[in-house]
Formats: sequence, structure tokens, C-alpha cells
Amino acid sequence: MTRLLEGLKRGGWLVLACVAVLLLGMGLGLWTRHHQHPAPVRPTVAAAPPPVAVPPSPPAPITAPAPTTAPAPPAPTKPEPAPLPPNPPATETSPQTVIEESAPAAAPPGPEAAPLPGPAPAGRPAWEKYALAAPPSEGKPMIAVIIDDMGVDHRRSERILKLPGPLTISFMTYAEKLPEMTAEARRQGDELMMHVPMQPMAAGIDPGPNALLTSLPPEEIRRRLQWDLARFSGYVGINNHMGSRFTADAPGMALVMEALRRRGLLFIDSLTTPHSVGLSLARRYGVPGTGRNVFLDNAGDLQSVDLQLARTEAVARRAGTAIAIGHPRDGTIAALAAWLPTLRRKGFVLVPVTAVVRARLAAHGDHS
Repeated sequence: MTRLLEGLKRGGWLVLACVAVLLLGMGLGLWTRHHQHPAPVRPTVAAAPPPVAVPPSPPAPITAPAPTTAPAPPAPTKPEPAPLPPNPPATETSPQTVIEESAPAAAPPGPEAAPLPGPAPAGRPAWEKYALAAPPSEGKPMIAVIIDDMGVDHRRSERILKLPGPLTISFMTYAEKLPEMTAEARRQGDELMMHVPMQPMAAGIDPGPNALLTSLPPEEIRRRLQWDLARFSGYVGINNHMGSRFTADAPGMALVMEALRRRGLLFIDSLTTPHSVGLSLARRYGVPGTGRNVFLDNAGDLQSVDLQLARTEAVARRAGTAIAIGHPRDGTIAALAAWLPTLRRKGFVLVPVTAVVRARLAAHGDHS
């Protein structure tokens, strides 16, 4: 028994030694694997941003079903040319600018108009005496170009006088150096007119010194007219600067016609209002007169002036004559410099305004 116990003790220690050796071997193996093949490092992942709240979409609008229509006919292979667009709206904006829209002459004035004047003065009237000789038209349409507001802007006025003519140059009554500038216009072969300032409809716009106003008594209107018409000589008549209010006033315009008849001058109505009585009173007083057809530079850019020059050509082809009014502006000067030399080959004749007045008086027997 004692031997058995001693044998077991020796066997147990042997077993324990074997177990210890086995555990030591396993530990060494694990340590070797750990250092030869380290565990992979996980990448750092940023935290996801918080979700953005999306507002709910508005409900789709409810639309009625489109009515059933017949299919459009096919477009023609050769469409008709588009007509010229309508003239832009216009207003009188400054003493340098007359840009109200074209308008027909008003009906003859009523009983409040001034009485018929006496006979015209004897002798050749000034509008014929100072008229330029017009080139022969030979049945071709005639175009007269009036440039008014002249003499205030000297630099641009000088550029106008260098354009090929004959042009009709209407000098502002209150411009400076009128004797020198009108003499230069005559040397260039242009016809002369006087540009008389008259009251516009807008109360805040000043038409300039010695303008004709409806609020003035007759003697003051006559005095201002006397000053206006004495600024230089050798001109054929007048046209109105602004005047959308004054040219609609029969008593005031009767005084103008008295003065023009007495001096043998003609009247070109700039037609800055559809209510002008200028032409009907000119007829009543026996003053030669007519109205312009086109304003060239309601808008001053080159493209707009070119469009108005095309309108002028269309009027001349249709009616045989046309009167266009422009101003000394850069766009107008550039457009005229390119356009004037083309008139002859297009079949037009450029004439002074007196030639158009004669032609219209001969054709219609009136002042329209």
C-alpha cells in the first residue's frame, strides 16, 4: 500500500510536469503568432452627419385640361415679310428734344378762332424768295429731312452741316452765334428755318427763353414772336419746338399765323400732339404749310434711327413725298451719314422742304 501511494505520487508529478510542458508550448506558440501576424487596425470612420430635414413638397397645382383645338395649318414655304414694328411711345422731355408721336392734323377751329386777316402783303413771299432750287424729281418720290434744335450744341450742329444735302436746317431761336452758323449752312447748300419754342403739355418741362405760352396776353405773344423771328434772316418759315399745348390753342396759334402771313413765311407743324390746330389755322390764314411724317430719333440709338429712315422711305413711296424731322444727336448723325448717299440709287430725290410744300399744295390744294 505504501508503495502504491508512492507510485501514484511519482506518476502525478509526472502528469503535472507533462501538462505544464504542454501549456508552456501552447503559450509560446500563441506569442509567436501574435508578433508575426498582428491584428489588422480598423480604419477610423467619421460619424455620419445628422439627417437634414427636407420640407414636404407643395401639392402640384390643379390645372384644367386644355381645350381641344384643331391642328394649326402648315406654315407657308415663303412667309410674308414682317411689317415694321409700331413706333415707340414718346414724350417731350427737354428743350433739346421733341419726341411726341405722329398725329393727324386737327379739324378746323370753331368760332373762337381769330377773324380772317386782310390780304397778304404784295411782292414775292419770303418762303419762295429764300427757297433753295430743288433738284428735278423726274417723277421719283421726294424726301425732305429737317434737322431742328440746331445751334445749341455747336459741335454736333457743325457735324450736321457737313452731311450731304440739301437738308433743311431749323435753328433754335435762342441759340448763340446764329449769324455765323446760318451763313455756314447756306454755304453748304442747305435751306433755313426758324425753330420756335412753344409750351409743352407737361408743366415741368421748360421749352426755353421767349417760348410762346397759352397764359401770356396777346401783346406778349406778339412781342416774343417778334424777337424769335428777328434772330436771323434768309429763312423760309418756322416749325414748333415742343408745343403740344400751345399748338392746340386756337387763339395763340392765330397770332402765330398772323405773323407768318405778314412776313410771307410757311409753317411746318412738328405735330407733337394730335390736337394741333396749326394746319387748319394755316389754311384759314392762307399760310403755306404742311406736317412732318416721321420723327427720326424718338430713341437716339443708331438702330432706332435706321428703322425710322425705313419708315420715311415707305411714306415717300406710298404718298410721293415725305418729311422727316431729326436732331443733332450722335445716332442720328451716324445714320444719316450712311443713309443719305443711298437715296439716289434707291430711286428717291432728296429735296429742301419747300419742294415738298409746293408738291403737296399742287396735289391737294390745301395745307395737309
